[in-house]
Amino acid sequence: MVMWDEKYLQYKFSDWHPMHPARLELTYRLSEQLNVLGAPNISIEPPAVAEDSVIATVHDQSFIDQVRKVSLDPSIVAEDFGLGTEDDPVFAGMHEAAARIVGGSVIAADAIMDETTVRAVNFAGGMHHAARSKASGFCIYNDAAAAIHRMLERGAQRVVYIDVDAHHGDGTESIFWDDERVLTISIHESGLSLFPGTGFANEIGGPKAEGSAVNIAVPAMTSDAGWMRAFHAVVPQLVRAFKPEVIVSQHGCDAHRDDDMTNLKLSVDAQRQVAMDISQLADELCEGRWLATGGGGYNVTAVVPRTWTHLTAIVAGKPVPLRTYVPEKFRRYVLETYGRAMPYLMGDDAQLWWRNWEVGYDPADPVDRSIIATRKEVFPLFGLDPWFD
Repeated sequence: MVMWDEKYLQYKFSDWHPMHPARLELTYRLSEQLNVLGAPNISIEPPAVAEDSVIATVHDQSFIDQVRKVSLDPSIVAEDFGLGTEDDPVFAGMHEAAARIVGGSVIAADAIMDETTVRAVNFAGGMHHAARSKASGFCIYNDAAAAIHRMLERGAQRVVYIDVDAHHGDGTESIFWDDERVLTISIHESGLSLFPGTGFANEIGGPKAEGSAVNIAVPAMTSDAGWMRAFHAVVPQLVRAFKPEVIVSQHGCDAHRDDDMTNLKLSVDAQRQVAMDISQLADELCEGRWLATGGGGYNVTAVVPRTWTHLTAIVAGKPVPLRTYVPEKFRRYVLETYGRAMPYLMGDDAQLWWRNWEVGYDPADPVDRSIIATRKEVFPLFGLDPWFD
């Protein structure tokens, strides 16, 4: 199931804002031209605007009321609620646009719980900085959190949330900070060098749910090999120990080396591989149940469409090979519409190799120091050995 409606493009702060809806339109267009959306097991489902009662499962009603207020009068600034800031400038119709994204993820969650689909993707979603009572980091309402809450309401006992955006998934983590039913895992650039300045190894969840929050803060300039090593040294072990019934993931692709908003140096190839790895975890542990969302990603033409087309294809069970050519029609459209040249291939021709943790811990490697800090904090709480498991 792919959640899509051109009305998603109404989530637009301004023509110059980094979170430009063109990235969504281009993802859908590229997926269509590569026939990803033509797979027999794919359905395109329109999102509905979520009711206040749905949004209020993860946000305070006072915050929702304020978003509605500024949506009607964009001259209002409500910085206490994170509205009208440089990151989150107010625009007319903000409430409806943000609520539609929530609606998309919640409809997908319902479909998974109803067993009318096993997997779903909402690449317009992944608004992971939105906290219970405040907008932040281009995010107004937290659709992934609302989807997780719906799954819990529908009877799920254990849900894993995996966030691979370059920025810490602070909003989603905070909403489930004290809920032992939800394991949030975020791998991101260290808060020492990147917004929001949080997400360190010792942030492990509230007193009622210690170990329910996991943070892998890799240093700036980390590339494919270090990032993949960090992911595989922490995520599969904890997910298997937690035994989730469903996985929700956030696939911000702003960790790419050509994204100017962060300091990580990943390839499309690595981001595709992690989506494959999460898919395999869902198959192994959750009978395939998996809801994938988008997130950050500010290289609108060259990176986001390729990465999220790969994600959509993986959710559909029909991965697109990295050596696939980007259709000439698509490259011409991007050049004529945005004045930018597209890469010829769906991958970056990266050498996707990383050292398994079993090779050993290198204290001189800053990535390994980040890995062991996380493992020492969390692994014992799951009965795992921080050095060997």
